[in-house]
Amino acid sequence: MSAPTDITDGSPSGAPVRPGGLARLRQRWQPGPWSREATALTVVIAVLTIVGLVMSFSASFVDAAQDGDPFGVFRRQLVWVALGVPAFVLTAGLDHRIWRRLAWPMLLGSVVGLLLVLTPVGVERFGSTRWLGFGPLVVQPTEIAKLALLLWLADVLERKRPKDGALQATDHLLIPALPAFGVLAVLVLLQPDLGTTVLLGLIVGAVLWVEGLTGRIVGSLLALSAFAVAILAVVEPYRFARIAGWLHPEDDPLGSGFQLLQSWYAMADGGLFGHGLGSGRGKYNFIPNPETDFIFAIVGEELGLVGAVILVGLFVAVLHLGLKIAYLAEDPFGRTIAAAITAWIVGQAFINIATVIGLLPITGVTLPLVSVGGSSLVSTLVALGILVAVARRPEAPPVRQRATGPRPLAPPSGGRS
Repeated sequence: MSAPTDITDGSPSGAPVRPGGLARLRQRWQPGPWSREATALTVVIAVLTIVGLVMSFSASFVDAAQDGDPFGVFRRQLVWVALGVPAFVLTAGLDHRIWRRLAWPMLLGSVVGLLLVLTPVGVERFGSTRWLGFGPLVVQPTEIAKLALLLWLADVLERKRPKDGALQATDHLLIPALPAFGVLAVLVLLQPDLGTTVLLGLIVGAVLWVEGLTGRIVGSLLALSAFAVAILAVVEPYRFARIAGWLHPEDDPLGSGFQLLQSWYAMADGGLFGHGLGSGRGKYNFIPNPETDFIFAIVGEELGLVGAVILVGLFVAVLHLGLKIAYLAEDPFGRTIAAAITAWIVGQAFINIATVIGLLPITGVTLPLVSVGGSSLVSTLVALGILVAVARRPEAPPVRQRATGPRPLAPPSGGRS
């Protein structure tokens, strides 16, 4: 993708005319043409968003009715969708390189938000302080931090990239990545939120892998990260209880193993085709957090194995299209952010589904676009909009240039001077 070109006004000097603020934004807004990958990914995103709305109501109306309004949770989620869809359309239509200018402000803003969460203005829920309240809206700064870290790291590495396009030195890759990840990880762990910390590490790992970090170093970092996660899981009693409940849920069926066992019962009860939308029984105070962390169990109970497999297939489609978009990207920055966004969204979906079916300990990570969660939904749609923008590969805007060639030194014969 070539950069927007200055437009000349046809004057004899041929001096370029820099567009004003609105004109520059219009120049960045390029709604077409769309590639096949961009169109297919948009369709998949739309289907996932619709499935999320339907399942958010089905999974939440029982708990919401106990608060006096069965539609309360669904109505709030609908408001976030109304905010997220225009954000997706806007980001999908913009030149993705504009996010290089916004990477630093976003990273600084997310650090400020993570610091504010740790002050008395932070909102506590479920034993963690992860939210900031703005009137009726509650925002989770960690969702902004994931996208901000991704864009910032890709921008810094792009600035350090030599003319041959390859970052060969390991220190050029690790020095910006590890300190930034360390600062954000500490702030997130203080909330505490180990699941999001793992996702931040996944994003950094994806960026470094795409930029050419060797397999030996990647393997060493993965081993070190796994060891650190194990230590963090053991030193906190509630995390240790989660691991015990994951390994042997039947030993404490009414305590640490309750949520996982109920998830298994619900999915097994769903059978092949499920009980039908709204007919599941797990959300009747059996499965904790049915509309957020364990919404996949409700999908399995109400839509059966077929519905669960189709939902997994939609995320597999995101993985396939995202990797193809990264492969076809025409600039290194677009390639890096496309691969990292794909790793983030699909990796988060895998972690959520793996915890629901018992392959991983419970982490509190939501299912992208499907689970209830406002800031998570909007940040995910913005990230996927950027991914679509990379896929569009729009043509460069037309350029008006003055006529070339020698200017006559004297009027033609018979003419007036």
